[in-house]
Amino acid sequence: MLVHRSGTTGIGRTITTRWTVAGTLLAVLALLLTLPGAASAADAPARGSARMGMGVVAHDGRGGLPRDSRAVQTEGVDVSSHQGNVDWSALWNSGVKWAYVKATEGTYYENPYFAQQYNGSYNIGMIRGAYHFATPDTTTGAAQADFFVNNGGGWSRDGRTLPGVLDIEWNPYGDACYGKSPSAMVTWIRDFLNRYKARTGRDAVIYTATSWWTQCTGNHSGFGATNPLWVARYNTTPGTLPAGWSYYTMWQYTSTGPIVGDHNKFNGALDRVVALANG
Repeated sequence: MLVHRSGTTGIGRTITTRWTVAGTLLAVLALLLTLPGAASAADAPARGSARMGMGVVAHDGRGGLPRDSRAVQTEGVDVSSHQGNVDWSALWNSGVKWAYVKATEGTYYENPYFAQQYNGSYNIGMIRGAYHFATPDTTTGAAQADFFVNNGGGWSRDGRTLPGVLDIEWNPYGDACYGKSPSAMVTWIRDFLNRYKARTGRDAVIYTATSWWTQCTGNHSGFGATNPLWVARYNTTPGTLPAGWSYYTMWQYTSTGPIVGDHNKFNGALDRVVALANG
């Protein structure tokens, strides 16, 4: 840092003082930007590009594939515009039997590949549903639930349509908890869930990671009795679950599937997937 040191009185001292203060402020700013969770505007991705598990590797790390527990589980996949047009035949032939497709984000984004992905998975024989990437710092939970339902996130009792998912996780665009206190975050989530149920008659699935839930909701336990849990953890086991849930319904275990999309295990045989679809 260049500091002008010539002169000890008058304007010279003033300039030196101002340069020194400015240098100190710049150094403090540089330090803050290196702290965990800090992100500059230049580092943030484009609005709308967020997808399930985007922050899991960065915050929870990447582990091995699931251990063989001998429990019956059913393979699933989740996709977004990141995958573009999906080869559903290849996924079906690989053993994938259910799928979730990103429909919306905030109240400003709709997945341009939604029709190909949502209808394509259905047409190949999968049980499928839609998910919403939440941005609690942009609009209310109720407004985002309405936007989701109005743009692909609805539900019908046809045995092939899963209830919608609230994807609530790390903010890829800024502060991890979207600038909300734990109590304010819980209120936002409750508003979304209540409006979704009022619109569809179904309790939405909550997709989250235990570490984010603990940090940003204070490990709130109030949703476990009504909302199925889809837990994200890229490791050999799902690990400790968020408070309120004694078991998971779905587990996202990797973001590097053998074909495309994030891969998941449904905690049960295919008939249990159908049961969730039927409500």
